[in-house]
Amino acid sequence: MKFLGQIWFDTEKSKRVPREEWDALTQECIVSDDHWRASGHMLSALALYEPEQAVTLRIRNGTVVATDGPFAEIKEHLGGFVVIEAEDMAEAQSIISTFPILKYASVEIRPAYSIRDGR
Repeated sequence: MKFLGQIWFDTEKSKRVPREEWDALTQECIVSDDHWRASGHMLSALALYEPEQAVTLRIRNGTVVATDGPFAEIKEHLGGFVVIEAEDMAEAQSIISTFPILKYASVEIRPAYSIRDGR
């Protein structure tokens, strides 16, 4: 079964983390991701740029409208995601609980399914 782990950062706190700490964390995450890839559990892992680099699309009066940056003032932002393979939610939690990123972020875990396969 596939699970999505959404990595959420406290926006203000993450801005105060020194560059050296982020660099060290990045190296820890690479090692962790490689371990879980080798075991067959890690399917994908991506970090996201800051919310200010986002574009939000909406339909207004039948027209697609683009808004730069986050749409609203945010206290937390999505900083990345992982897709893992696990037997069940308990195994997904066990795997994600080892991720070094938890020192700086929270991870929301959700079961995922292909819309072609249905629920």
